[in-house]
Amino acid sequence: MAREALRREADILIYPELFLTGFCYENGMQDSPPFPSLDPFRALAREHECLIIGSFCSGRQNLGFCLDAESLELRPKIHPFDTEKEHFDGGDFVSPVATRWGMVGLEICYDLRFPEVARALALQGADFLVTVAQFPAARRAQWRALCLARAIENQMPHLACNWADGGASLIVNARGEVQAEAGSEEAMIVNEVDLAGRDAVRREITCFADRRPEIY
Repeated sequence: MAREALRREADILIYPELFLTGFCYENGMQDSPPFPSLDPFRALAREHECLIIGSFCSGRQNLGFCLDAESLELRPKIHPFDTEKEHFDGGDFVSPVATRWGMVGLEICYDLRFPEVARALALQGADFLVTVAQFPAARRAQWRALCLARAIENQMPHLACNWADGGASLIVNARGEVQAEAGSEEAMIVNEVDLAGRDAVRREITCFADRRPEIY
C-alpha cells in the first residue's frame, strides 16, 4: 500500500497510532533506541525521499515519529486515555517538527480532544496538523467533528489517520472542507496539502491576529 501511494506521487506517508503492534504492552512489543522496528521505513524513506509519520511503543511512552531519509524526530502522546495510563506516561512538551515539506504539528489520538495541543502547535509555526489515532467506530461522528474543528479553528490543513476498524481517515483543508475520506476498511487516501489555501484563509479571517490571550 505504501508503494502504491508513492507510485501516486505521495511525499508524506501517514500510519495510524501504534500501527506496528496495536495496544500490546508486552516487553517484546516495545522498541528502544535505535528503534530497529523502523528500519524498513528508513529504507523506504531513503529510496523514495519521502516523509513517514506514525507512532510506536517505547518504554512508558507512546511516541509519535516523523522519519525521512536523514533524520528521526519523536514527539510523545500528551494525554494517555483511560487504562493507557497504567502503561504510558503523558509527554511533557509540544512542538512541531521541521521537515523539507513544512513544519509538521503531530498529535496522537486522545490529544485531538484537547484543542490546546493543536493551538500550541499552530502558534509555534506548524504548517499543517497530523493526527494518528485509534478512535473506535462507535465514536466516528465525534472523530470527524473534532478533526474538522481542529482544522477550522487553527486555519490549517489536517491530515487525520485513523485505524481501519474505526474508519474515516480524513484529509481536511484549512477551511474545514474534506478533501479525501476513507471508509471503515483498510484504505489509502491521497490529496495535496494546500498551504497557499491556508494562507488565503488566514488573510480572509484574521483569527490569529485577533486573539486576546491576555483575557483568556
